Amino acid sequence: MGAMGYQPRARTPRGFGRRPEKVRPKTKAEKQRASGNYLLDEEHVPTRDEVVDRTVNNLHHLGTQRFAIAPFYEHFDRWLLSLRTVMSEFESSQVTSVDDQFARECSQALANIEQALSERRIKEMAREETLRKNSQSIQEEKRALTQIDREYLTKAKEITRQRQNTIRPVAGRLATLREELDRVIRMRAGFLRGISKKTKAQKTEETTHRLDTTKKELAKIEQSFVTEQERLKDEHRKRKQQILAEIARHQKEIESLEAEQQQMDDAADIRRSTCDALVNAVNALLQRTELSAKTTNSCS
Repeated sequence: MGAMGYQPRARTPRGFGRRPEKVRPKTKAEKQRASGNYLLDEEHVPTRDEVVDRTVNNLHHLGTQRFAIAPFYEHFDRWLLSLRTVMSEFESSQVTSVDDQFARECSQALANIEQALSERRIKEMAREETLRKNSQSIQEEKRALTQIDREYLTKAKEITRQRQNTIRPVAGRLATLREELDRVIRMRAGFLRGISKKTKAQKTEETTHRLDTTKKELAKIEQSFVTEQERLKDEHRKRKQQILAEIARHQKEIESLEAEQQQMDDAADIRRSTCDALVNAVNALLQRTELSAKTTNSCS
């Protein structure tokens, strides 16, 4: 029997004889990636009624909004921006169609409220500035009071120093003359005393005259400084009264401005009336739109 040729064994396929694995079902995301299609949520387009309700509700909210704390003008720009945003969203909505009449009414209402709030802002800012200036003036005048008191004390001390320096030599001469007069008076006059009665009398008269002259000089000096001191006091008193009067005037003006400020409101009435006018404009637009639609349908 002839030799048989070499026959290579056939290779068994990989996995042959194994139990088949269960296939895991694909998730929704995997199916989307596999297909390349991504599901997009449809954006909700509000209906005309929804747009109108939202606009009217926003206008009602803005019309009843209050500003509790002054200064009120700080809130006006934000409020106007909110109002313009509400009307802009209504006009740009896909389900609303505005006409020229609505555009005119809306534009006029916005222009009116902007002008009214601008006038309120100017008035309130002017009052606030006046309050600030009055308060600043009071502080400056109080500092002026302190300054004139300091100046008065300095000048009063200077007058006292000058008085002492001026009086000291005169008072010294006066004391010397008194001693001299006392010495002359104590002198014994006579033929054997070295001084005659006539000479003693003459010397006493001369010393007394010099003493009286010095007393008058001293009194004159004293009076001049008393006059200077009184003049300084009177000048200080008048300056102080003027400043105190100015402080009282500024305080009275501040009280008046604060009382006026308490009567000021946050422009709630004109803001509410503006929002009411815009609501009426929206409702009137809807009526015209519905009437036009009915007319068009009847003609067709």
